[in-house]
Amino acid sequence: MCLVLLAQRVDPRRPLLLLGNRDEFHARPSAAAAPWPEDPRVVGGRDLQAGGAWLGLGSDGRYAVVTNRRQLQQSPRPRTRGALVRDYLLGHLGAADFAAQAAREHAAYGPFNLLLGDAAGAAFGVDGVDGHAFVLEPGLHVMSNGPWHARWPKTERLREGAAARLAADDDDALLDLLADTAQPPDAALPDTGVGIERERLLAPIFIRGADYGTRASSLVWVREDGACGLRERRYGRDGAAQGETRWRRDPGSPRWAPD
Repeated sequence: MCLVLLAQRVDPRRPLLLLGNRDEFHARPSAAAAPWPEDPRVVGGRDLQAGGAWLGLGSDGRYAVVTNRRQLQQSPRPRTRGALVRDYLLGHLGAADFAAQAAREHAAYGPFNLLLGDAAGAAFGVDGVDGHAFVLEPGLHVMSNGPWHARWPKTERLREGAAARLAADDDDALLDLLADTAQPPDAALPDTGVGIERERLLAPIFIRGADYGTRASSLVWVREDGACGLRERRYGRDGAAQGETRWRRDPGSPRWAPD
């Protein structure tokens, strides 16, 4: 997942709302969002190559999402970044303790940004380059593949679009924000060392490419009464739509059901 917006206690109806695009090589095998075989109380997509996950939501309201950090020189690391999401949602540590652990052990993973939280309203970010964990206060937060809170054109475009549409209570409109292919001008692009052609490819909110691009767009929400849900739109090469999956858990129910 390479672009994520967290609306933390912004919408009084849904104190947690996440929007995010997972950008990945199309050849990397993945599974669509579904209850996990290790624990069906957790729902989300899975990386079938390394066994991790980019985003997941537990029926208890715990959630996690990870992005990589764009760096030219990356030596092999013993653990996949997707294990951070998997291990938090399948484990027993609280959000604060897991964030602190991930910060301490950051060097075992490739460079990452991690966002995680729980049903009590606690939200934390982890900088997987500097090894720093921090509290995320209520408000809008956007992370991508740069340093935390880096203001890239696509992070600001998503932030502004979400702020304008949150009050409309229209999930289709929110997900449509993630399909935005608007290309920023070259002068506004960050210089991350990958060259201008690559910067242009990676610049839009929705990346359309034959080998690499947006594979999934997700909307996650949790209501005050404990109801929660996940919607995932999936895409193939050159942005071809490959279907949508919806999961929901109602208050008092231990199970996820197709929505």
